[in-house]
Amino acid sequence: MSRSLRSAGSRVAVIGGGIAGLATAALLAREGRDVTLLEARPDLGGRAGRWEQDGFSFDTGPSWYLMPEVFDHFFRLLGTSSAEQLNLVRLDPSYRVFFEGDARAFDLPAEGARDALKALDPGSARAIDAYLDSADTTYAMAVQRFLYGNFTSLRPFLNASTLRSAPRLARLLLQPMHRFIAQHTSDPRLQQILGYPAVFLGTSPYVAPSMYHLMSHLDVDDGVYYPRGGFGSLIDAVARLAEQHGARLLTGSAVTSIDVAGGQARAVSYTGPDGAPRTLETDLVVSSADLAVTEQQLLDPEHRSRSARWWKRRDPGPGAVLAMLGVRGELPELAHHSLLFVRDWKQGFDAIAGQQPTMPDPASIYVSRTSATDDVAPEGDESLFILVPAPANPAIGSGGLDGAGDPGVEAIADRAIAQISAWAGIPDLAERVVVRRTVGPADFERDFGAWRGGAIGPAHTLRQSAFFRGSTQSSKVANLLYAGATTVPGVGLPMCLISAELVLKRLRGDSSAAPLEAPL
Repeated sequence: MSRSLRSAGSRVAVIGGGIAGLATAALLAREGRDVTLLEARPDLGGRAGRWEQDGFSFDTGPSWYLMPEVFDHFFRLLGTSSAEQLNLVRLDPSYRVFFEGDARAFDLPAEGARDALKALDPGSARAIDAYLDSADTTYAMAVQRFLYGNFTSLRPFLNASTLRSAPRLARLLLQPMHRFIAQHTSDPRLQQILGYPAVFLGTSPYVAPSMYHLMSHLDVDDGVYYPRGGFGSLIDAVARLAEQHGARLLTGSAVTSIDVAGGQARAVSYTGPDGAPRTLETDLVVSSADLAVTEQQLLDPEHRSRSARWWKRRDPGPGAVLAMLGVRGELPELAHHSLLFVRDWKQGFDAIAGQQPTMPDPASIYVSRTSATDDVAPEGDESLFILVPAPANPAIGSGGLDGAGDPGVEAIADRAIAQISAWAGIPDLAERVVVRRTVGPADFERDFGAWRGGAIGPAHTLRQSAFFRGSTQSSKVANLLYAGATTVPGVGLPMCLISAELVLKRLRGDSSAAPLEAPL
């Protein structure tokens, strides 16, 4: 830990009120620091927002509750528990998959998930078990030895167990995930199910290191959960805990600059809800905003750790077009989570992330029917959230209400609705839509400061994983730290919670790679 962090005073400015910023504010406030969080938007949550209209309610971002032990650990650090803060439901089925050209959908059951997968390729049953056993082992190793580390020291990795695993780890890092999967099954349906979790990491199974096959542990052996009240209930819980521990959470407060003198952040300038410029003096700044925005917009050039050219060489991960639909009548054809996988799987990924990115048509689509589990629609009706992966390109446009978004975004949403209608056997789906809101890459860029309009954060390619992803501390401003999806350990709600803990570990001078001991 640098001397400036050891001697930093207690005043902390946290930039951004998404899950990472709120979690950071809560942890540092519990440590006794004087924390002020500044969020530009009128509501907290960032991408994990909520939207309501005409009795229909929607999560506007994250919708999969995975890695439950990370949430459990985070709440324990704050002296509480997931059980006290959230009303979790285990989904059954965990999800439903529609394969292009197949008349029958596949359900992954909450119990007996392994047997259901092996039934798709009985001849490879032993190899499939070996794959999932490897996912379990790799996941446990990642949590205990890598995910909770700032990579400030090699010491946590120089133990006998990790060194014995080094040859295997090297193979998993250097081999693409799809090849590793193909070594265990030749069934294209099973290859898609096992490869799909790479999307949670903002990449594809053709690019992601096979290390990330560990993700299959989460949905197959851990199960998939849902917090009643939606993911907004998670945001409410973390914000409530932050305030209970003394943090001030200011919305409508857009940060305009981090003011640096003598290599130290001395203050944060922002515009208050009334439009007036204000200054918050501080001893420590933690930015949970997109790292590119923090460096390129909030810092003067001499204080930036990375150049604009450096950013141009990075992979922003995929963008997305979202559609939130209020639908009259019930839709039992869809599960809480439904996935529509196209036959030409690789072509879809190549279209999004290739040299000349384009929209795949048809596309592989994700649909969340939260009304299957929660009271988020008028009785007898349904709330649907549709995500269509897209290039990270704001030129695709913005969404809007009732078809009023940019034509390209609305056309993508129309095609997705038609595809769901045809594949799931809901011929009148489009006619039953009574509430419609779309979101495009330009909205992600404008509303969340998302680099190049990406939907979830930089892709977890080999060059953008672990210690290659970037430090949680600025190399130019000694008391500027980072949290969120654009730093380690990566994208997704659990990773953002861990990133908040990494800030705390930085301040404590803790270079270990294991989770902190929770207080009794």
